[in-house]
This record gives sequence, C-alpha cells and structure tokens, in this order.
Amino acid sequence: MALIVCPSHRMGAMESPVFANVVCKNATAPAGGISMKAVRLSNSGAAVGGVFVDNGVAAGVLRVSAVAAAASNENSWPASSSFLEKVTGREAQQQWQASGTVPKNQGASPAKLEKEKTAEHLQPLRGVEEEPPVVSTKELVSLQIPKPLSISDLALPPRHGSDLRVAYQGVPGAYSEAAAAKAYPRCEAVPCEQFEAAFQAVELWLVDRAVLPIENSLGGSIHRNYDLLLRHRLHIVGEVQLAVHHCLLGIPGVKKEELQRVLSHPQALAQCEQTLTTLGVTREAVDDTAGAAQFVSTHNLRDTGAVASARAAEIYGLEILMDGIQDDLDNVTRFLMLAREPIIPRTDRPFKTSIVFTLEEGPGVLFKALAVFALRSINLTKIESRPQRKRPLRVVDDNNNGASRYFDYLFYVDFEASMADQRSQNALRHLQEFATFLRVLGSYPMDVSPMRA
Repeated sequence: MALIVCPSHRMGAMESPVFANVVCKNATAPAGGISMKAVRLSNSGAAVGGVFVDNGVAAGVLRVSAVAAAASNENSWPASSSFLEKVTGREAQQQWQASGTVPKNQGASPAKLEKEKTAEHLQPLRGVEEEPPVVSTKELVSLQIPKPLSISDLALPPRHGSDLRVAYQGVPGAYSEAAAAKAYPRCEAVPCEQFEAAFQAVELWLVDRAVLPIENSLGGSIHRNYDLLLRHRLHIVGEVQLAVHHCLLGIPGVKKEELQRVLSHPQALAQCEQTLTTLGVTREAVDDTAGAAQFVSTHNLRDTGAVASARAAEIYGLEILMDGIQDDLDNVTRFLMLAREPIIPRTDRPFKTSIVFTLEEGPGVLFKALAVFALRSINLTKIESRPQRKRPLRVVDDNNNGASRYFDYLFYVDFEASMADQRSQNALRHLQEFATFLRVLGSYPMDVSPMRA
C-alpha cells in the first residue's frame, strides 16, 4: 500500500494499491484543471512510482504528461497496457511506448485523424513549451478505479469472454472440452495431459478455471479426482452435466469387421462393453477418448478403432463406423468447475454443497453423521467413501480376539442446500461434534440446464 496525501478540503489521506507517493496540491482549484506530470520513483516496498500534481490552466480537464525513467522496472507507471489501450488505442499505445507521447483527439473521424497525422507527427516530449494532450478527468478516473464486484458477479459464472482460460484433461475433441465449452461458452479451453496437471495449472495461475469429470451414470465415480480434491486447495464453484454420445471411429475406407483392437479411455470402454464384446475386438485403455482418435489417425492404424466423439472424428479425419455404441442411451457425465477462490453462496436459486469428513470408529457413528442432514430435511445426492492414503488401516482393540484392523475412510457427501442456508450451517455444526475432520469443498449452483452431447 502507498499513501496518497491530498491537502484539499475535499480529499483526505487514503491508501491506494494503484499508485505510490501521490501528492495533490490545490486539487479543487475552481479556476483551473490539473496538470499531472508522472515520473517513476525508485522507492522500496510497495511504492513503484510517484505522481506529483500541481495547478493547470484549463478548467475541467486533467492534463497528463508522462516521463518514463529507469524503464528497467516493468512496474513503472503506466503499469497496465490495457489501460493505455483504453485511453489511446492499440496503435497509439505502441507509439507511446516508442516515443513517450500520448496522441490527441481520440474518437475523431478517420479522415480527421489522417489529416492531423499528416500535419503533425507525434514526437517525444522535449520541454514544457509543448502543450500536453487532454484527457477528461472523469474518463481517466473511471479507467483507473476498478468497478466494485457485486454479489451477483461472485456467485454467477463469470462473463469474461475469450480471456477466461479453462483447463481440461485430454486433447481437442475430448468430452471434457465440450463440458468446458458448456460451462464457459466463450472461454479459451486449455488441454492438459493429466487430471493433476489441470489442478496445478489453476493453482499456478496459468489458467482461471478447471472443468474435470467426477462421475458418470454408467461407469460410476472417477476416484482419482476425489483424491485430488482433497490433496489440492481448489474450490468447487459449479457443476455441469453432459450427455455422452460414443462413436466407433476408424481410418476412412476401413470396415468395422476389419478391426482387431479398439482404443479409448477406460470409462468409455466400460460404457460400450456390449458393443465391443459383439465385435470381438481387443480393448486397450489410453488417457482419453480424443487421444485415442488422434493416435489412430496419426499412425494410420487400419486394424485399430477408437471410441470417441463425433467431433473427434471431424478433427482427426476419421470415419464414423458405428454411431451411439454406448450400452445405455442415458449416458451422462457430471463435471466439476474448480477455481482458486470460492463463490458467495446464495439462497435465491438451487445450490449444492460438497463436503468431506472422517469419523471415529464405533457403532452407529456413520448413521449419526448422516442423521444431521435428515433431521433438517436436507436431501443427500451422493455419498462416496475412499480409504485414507496416509492412514489406510485403523487398529482397534478387541477384548475377545485382540487387535482388529479396519479401513479408515474419508466420506465425500453432496447435499442439496446452500451454505447460506441456516439449516446447512446447523447441520455442519452438529456433524463437527463427532467428526474428526471436516472440510467444505464448495457450495455452488446446481446445473439445471438441459443436457447435450
């Protein structure tokens, strides 16, 4: 934080994360505007630049002259290229960086700009006799100060656009890519080789979100992602359900009877068990469905097919030999949307909350844990148990037969209620009375949109 000192009767001292060492003199002078000359200072700590403001000559405007000194520090003012682009435009921004000047008359017609460009070339600032460009105070301040976030901004999926980067496991054409596009329609989908790589990409700020599968209506839970949810400190901020439509793909011109083996993700192979058994082919598991299609296409394997989506066939130039080969037409995969920060729970729309906890050994302990939700009419949508990795076995003294060994379990539970609901808060307080460990993985909006492949 840096201190801004404004002796004017309208402005007091305040702390700002944007500028450092800002001194304002006569900022409210009624007969003049403000002429600002900005120079970078070599201060320690959070101070990365200084701005000194003195009296100007034109009323109602802010005159800006910038002198970039000691450019070795990339944080020197102006620190934001996006800010320059908003004020001057991309082309003028590049000229600013090259010459140290700000072009004038932004927003004028192209003909007028061309005329002025011919008459007056942009030159670096050489002295005070050159009149600085004019930018309105209201426009500059609105660009400097970010718009405060509202509850709706934090609780709903962000509407950023293409600058939102979303990680998914697999290669282009994977079902996870389609889920990412459904969750964030205008995002930039970033493929990752493994599930853990997607978690790490979010933690390292390489991407903004991750969309990863957690369970399938035919294949069951993806246990690896349950383990990663506990290992990493990401938060569940949403869910998306995607209807899965499997196709048998092959090299163009190859018939399905000529195939000897089929590649795909283990879940996809399990979901097409009956069809693949009828074909009598050997099944080989790979990391993802689209990766199998890519492998067949790259190596031109005429005796090998792949179970993947129709989009994967289009991307990798394969032919659809059989369409809709899953054993059950109601094949749906549920994906979780993960972020570094949680969202603010609400009560004006359906919410779901996911938790994980452990219990002491004893008769009826799990019954008591689940009863805290039943007593408050909270519906449980899923319960999953996983042995603890660091302590998979629990030794319990048995008076009759000596020591006994039991699995020590983690319990993952999803329930239909928001953490903003008083019933949820009371239920978790009750659960803490006999749980040895409890963590809320996220409270997020339920996916109530129509499912599509």
